[in-house]
Amino acid sequence: MTRIKPLTDEEIGNSIDYLKPTIERLGFLPNSQRIMARKPELLIGINELYKAIMHRTEESVSPGLLYLVGNASSLAAGCMYCVAHSGGAANHSGEDAAKIAAIWEFETSDLFTEAERVALRFAQAASSIPNMVTDEDFDALKEHYTDYQIVELLSIIGLYGFFNRWNDTFATPLEDGPRDFAENAIGNAGWTVGKHAAD
Repeated sequence: MTRIKPLTDEEIGNSIDYLKPTIERLGFLPNSQRIMARKPELLIGINELYKAIMHRTEESVSPGLLYLVGNASSLAAGCMYCVAHSGGAANHSGEDAAKIAAIWEFETSDLFTEAERVALRFAQAASSIPNMVTDEDFDALKEHYTDYQIVELLSIIGLYGFFNRWNDTFATPLEDGPRDFAENAIGNAGWTVGKHAAD
């Protein structure tokens, strides 16, 4: 059961205009942002950070990889709300559902390249408490990624770190779309809605 009730569109008021790009991208407004709307400044700040992280340049890694990294980060943190959202976003960005389901076994699955394994390993280590990233992790990253791309990868890990704590602490109720994706695509791989079931 959620610990803070998400606001309705009417309760969000004028801030809903700022959120139209999120609604257009996802087809709905996530409950995480409906809770953030209680402090509109936070909502604006987190959306600007997201836009900066996802801003594509010629040097950027693919959005699909960024969302896979966010998914691995969320798995390490244990936030099933964010696992469902990042998995669905990775799928929407062109990653195959079978690959997303296999992320639990990325070290041994043939669906992942060595570069992806390095990035996912980094996501798990950076998301651990205490932080488990080593100099060897950076040596491996630099074999596949530029400094710009490493900053980009860590930025999505940091963003999901915020969202993992936010949604797991509030027991944010999971929306139907991400829940359907997770139940169908990664439910057999161990995903459960847990505390994020709608009231």
